[in-house]
Amino acid sequence: MGVKRPNRRDFLKRGAALAGGVTLGAAEPVIRKATASAQSIEEQSQEVPSQEVQDWSSDELVAYGERSQHVTSVREPVNGRPSPDDFDLVFHIGTPLEEQVGAITPSSLFYFGTTRGSIVPTIDPAKHRLMIHGLVDRELIFTMDELKRFPSVTRLHFIECAGNGSSPRRGRLIESHGMTSCAEWTGVLLSTLLEEAGVQADGTWIVAEGVENVRGASSLPMAKAMDDIIVAYAMNGEPLRPQQGFPLRIVVPGFEGILHVKWLSRIKVVDRFYMTYNDYGHLRQDPDQAALSYQVGPKSVITWPSGGLDLPGAGFYEVRGLAWSGGGVVSRVEVSTDGGENWMDADFRGTPQRMAHTAFSFNWTWDGSEAMLMSRCTDELGQVQPTRAQRKGGLDNSIQPWRVQSNGSVTNGLA
Repeated sequence: MGVKRPNRRDFLKRGAALAGGVTLGAAEPVIRKATASAQSIEEQSQEVPSQEVQDWSSDELVAYGERSQHVTSVREPVNGRPSPDDFDLVFHIGTPLEEQVGAITPSSLFYFGTTRGSIVPTIDPAKHRLMIHGLVDRELIFTMDELKRFPSVTRLHFIECAGNGSSPRRGRLIESHGMTSCAEWTGVLLSTLLEEAGVQADGTWIVAEGVENVRGASSLPMAKAMDDIIVAYAMNGEPLRPQQGFPLRIVVPGFEGILHVKWLSRIKVVDRFYMTYNDYGHLRQDPDQAALSYQVGPKSVITWPSGGLDLPGAGFYEVRGLAWSGGGVVSRVEVSTDGGENWMDADFRGTPQRMAHTAFSFNWTWDGSEAMLMSRCTDELGQVQPTRAQRKGGLDNSIQPWRVQSNGSVTNGLA
C-alpha cells in the first residue's frame, strides 16, 4: 500500500500557525500572514545562485572524501622559518587553533615538527621492524602485524613542542600556541612490550630511535616507559599519517613533543641517561632532572577571540579556549576579562581527559570598552598556571592575555 507524502506547503502553513500559539480553526488572518511568510521563505530557498556542481561520485571522493571548499582553515609555518626552505626541508608547521572545534585536532591540521629539518621517510609497513634490545632478557624484533596482535589501548593525548609560549613578538595564536595538538592514539603500551622482553634490574632508562635521516632519538626514564607510553600505529581512527610517524611512533603523555619519537625503529634499554641528538638543548644532564623537569603545563589559552581577530560590536559572545596539563586531568579553568583583577569559572565542553586538551567556554557580554581576556588552568595535582612574572623556568606555560580594543580588534596583550 502506498504512503501519502505530506504537502510541503501545507506543512509550512500548519507549522507557522502552531508556532504562533493558535489553533488552525480560529486564526484565519494569522494563517494568511504566516502562509505569505512561508511562501516567501520557500521562494527564497529556491532562488539559489548558479554555481559549479562538484562531482561527489568520483572514485577518489567515494574512496576517501574531502572537506567542503568553503572550509579553509590551514596550517602555517611558525617560529619565523619558511617551510619548505631553499633545500625543500619542512620544519615547524602550526595548527590553526582559533578555528578548531572541540578538543580533538583533525589529523590533517595536527601540528608538524621535525628534528632539525629531517626528511619525512617513506616506509613500507610490511618491511618495517621494531627492535627492543639492550638490558633485557630477550632481544625481540616485531613486525607491524605482530605488534597489532598485542592488546591495544586507545587514549586521547596532546603533544606540544617546547617552542610554544607567550611572547610580545607573537601577535597571533598560531604563532604563540600553534605547536600543540590533541588526537586519539591507538597502539600497544610500551610496558607490554618491555615485559615481553624482560627488563633487567639495572635497566633504568630507555633510548627510543626513529629511522629519519638524522636518526632522531630520545632518552626516557624507565618509570615513564612502564607507566603510560604508547607505541602508536593509529591516530584519530586511521593509520598514522607520514608526518606523524607512519607506521609507528611513541606517544609520551604529558612530556614535550620532541620526546615523542616518530618512525620508531628501535628501543634500547640502558642503565643511564644518554644525551641524544634530540635531547641536546632540551633536557638537563642531571639524570634526576632530565625529562621529568620538562613535563608540560598546566596550561591554557583562549582560542576565540584571539590575536588578529575582530569582534563586530558590543554584545554577547562565547569565549572559547583549550586547557591541558602534563600533570594529569584539568580540574578547573578560570577566565578574566579585566586583566586578572577578577576571575570566574569557565565551563568544560566535554569531560576532561588525562593529559589531553580540554575545551572550555565562558559566556561574556562585552560592553564595548577595552578589555583584557585571560585564562588560567589548575590540574588535578593542584598546580596553577602562572603569569609570565610568576613563571620559574622550564617549558613556557604562562598565561596569554588578549587585548580587546574598543573598536573590536584583538591583539596580543603582552605587546
